[in-house]
Formats: sequence, structure tokens, C-alpha cells
Amino acid sequence: MNSIIVTWKNSLRNLVDFYEAKRGSIYTFYPTLFLLFVLINIGCYWWAMFTAFPELTRGNAGQHYFKVQFPVGFLGALFDSLSFFVTIFIIRRVLRAQKNVEYILHLSLDLVIAVLATFWVLFVFSFSGWIIHLLDSIHQDLADRNEDYKRMLVDALANPTDNKRNIYFGLIMGVSAMLPTCSYVFMFLKSSFRTIFQQKY
Repeated sequence: MNSIIVTWKNSLRNLVDFYEAKRGSIYTFYPTLFLLFVLINIGCYWWAMFTAFPELTRGNAGQHYFKVQFPVGFLGALFDSLSFFVTIFIIRRVLRAQKNVEYILHLSLDLVIAVLATFWVLFVFSFSGWIIHLLDSIHQDLADRNEDYKRMLVDALANPTDNKRNIYFGLIMGVSAMLPTCSYVFMFLKSSFRTIFQQKY
């Protein structure tokens, strides 16, 4: 197991070295990163809409949700771009860890980001719908919308079978926030395979 951790850590170190070598000026990197996450969030939004709620992509509902994509993309990118730098910070701390347990615990902090992302997605959709209604001169109470989304979350956890589309939609919208965690898992599996293969042959 120790050899797998060492290989895994080397992979993360190579990733950070690549990032630092290619990043360039933060003043050009951050806007580029932010725009990338805007596009990813909008892409995931329409992917989720067309596959989970295609009936909401037409008519008056379609016009409303077309407008919603813009605050969703912006707010989603805001969270994702900030969490990107938090992840880089965590990885740098991880690479200084002396014990394997400490190493894994540091990486587990990224799961906190994934949990926060879930609540952020709820807020984003609540706020985005509210702001679009406000621009369309339709009065809605933001607090009431937030409560509605909280009830949807509780209901989805209590009755997942009855909320398959909502759960699927949330998972798709969380793709960008899950990228760091998926990267860790991929690197771990790759390191495991490489280490086991080398030991056998």
C-alpha cells in the first residue's frame, strides 16, 4: 500500500508541477479559468435540461430557462474557480505530508468541497430563477424559493426513487465541482494498477 501512495503522490506532484509551469500570469489565467468553468456549467446545464426535463426546454418555460443559464453559468464558475485554487492549496499541503494517513486525510478535505457544491447548486438555481423573475417583473420571495429547494433536497434524500430526475439533474450540474475528486480517484487507480503491474512483472 505504501508503494501505491508514493506513486500516487508522485502523480500529484507532476500535476502541480505541470500547472505551475503552464499557468503563467494569474491575471490572464484566472479569467481564462473562469470562462472555461462558465462554459462547462452552461454545457452541463443544457445537458441536464435536455436529458432530465426536455419538456422545460420549449415554449414559455424554455424562454425562462434560457435566461436562467447565464446566472447559473456565472455563479457556478465562481464556485468552481475558487474551489480550484483551494484544491491546489490542499494538494500542496498533501505533498508535504509525512504520514500516509495524514496524506489521505488532506485529500479527503476535497469531499467537503463536493458537499458544499451540493448546497451551492441549490442556491444557484434558487437565486438564478429569482433574479430572472425579478428582471421579468415577476415578484417572488427569495427566502420562499430557498425553502422550496431545501424541501426538494430533503424529499430527494427521503424518496430517491420518486426524485430520479432531480437527483440526476443535480449530479450533472455537479460535474465541474467533482473534477478534483475524480482526478484523485483516477490517479489512485492508475497508481494502483502501475504498482501492482510492476510488482508482478
